Amino acid sequence: MPDGVAMRTLEGLQPDTLPLAALVAAGEPVVLRGIARDWALVQAGLRSPQEALAYLRGFDAGLPVQYSFGGPEIEGRPFYNDDFTQLNFEVRRGLLTQVLDEIADTFDAPKPPTYYVASLLIERALPGFAQANDAGLAGQGIEASASIWIGNRVTASCHYDTPDNLACCAVGRRRFTLFPPEQIDNLYPGPLEPTPGGQVVSVVDFDRPDFDRHPRFRDALASAQTAELEPGDAIFIPSMWWHHVRSLEPFNVLVNYWWRSVPSFLSSPLPALQHAMWALRDLPEREKKAWAKIFEYYVFGPGERAGQHLPDAARGELAPFDEMQARRTRAQLLGRLNR
Repeated sequence: MPDGVAMRTLEGLQPDTLPLAALVAAGEPVVLRGIARDWALVQAGLRSPQEALAYLRGFDAGLPVQYSFGGPEIEGRPFYNDDFTQLNFEVRRGLLTQVLDEIADTFDAPKPPTYYVASLLIERALPGFAQANDAGLAGQGIEASASIWIGNRVTASCHYDTPDNLACCAVGRRRFTLFPPEQIDNLYPGPLEPTPGGQVVSVVDFDRPDFDRHPRFRDALASAQTAELEPGDAIFIPSMWWHHVRSLEPFNVLVNYWWRSVPSFLSSPLPALQHAMWALRDLPEREKKAWAKIFEYYVFGPGERAGQHLPDAARGELAPFDEMQARRTRAQLLGRLNR
């Protein structure tokens, strides 16, 4: 895949000087060199993959974990079969120590099977780990649970996430390729279900792009930003930015933090999208255009516009949501959907 523009990089920062509020406000990806360099896991991994494995085993709570397993034929890319009706890997459950041992057995394999423990909550699975391996978000007033991602040479197909994301490369190296949200049409999103990791992914094979089938991908590449992270580096990925992530070593570990800079009583946008597809997408074109204007007025335009000509007491859902109004709206929607 052709290289994109090198991503902006900041150096010399520490967790207590990390300008997260400014990064969120800017809405642009940025690499944070060395921000996690002092983590105990990073230091263990720099000495050897075996030391990193031993370090993780020392925190294992002994709980079953879910992980993806694929044969050598998937070449490290959890994805779909040829007609996109099934996934090309299986989801297994096992003890984390067992999975780590099986990954270690693949270190010297020329074509290893794929192992991928994705988005494992650290607090539950590795109690005590965060004391010496933490990005300091709580000190900035951000509530974000830490998750760990463990595997061998795995490629996460290009996808987006709703929350903002701080991803810290702890062991091994990772290559990130990012695209702004407006490139969705040029990235050829796949099915809503099933998905390899719970989120819609681009169906373009970044290693072997087929420009006959996916010609608009050339336009996406023109806006790509890329970065290669070393152990101890981190990357800030703004909400809704598409990102393709390739793990480059026989053993790789990443720790990430997701958070949303909005009140917790606001609903997830994805159910709204699904409902809109169900209710609006297949309407006659004239009606769709009318509804597009209505959505622009009530949803995508200035938030205060639709209710500004009404007295405060009469605005209801046209006023900014609070927790009480969110509960009323949820109850109304559930009642209508259950009729």
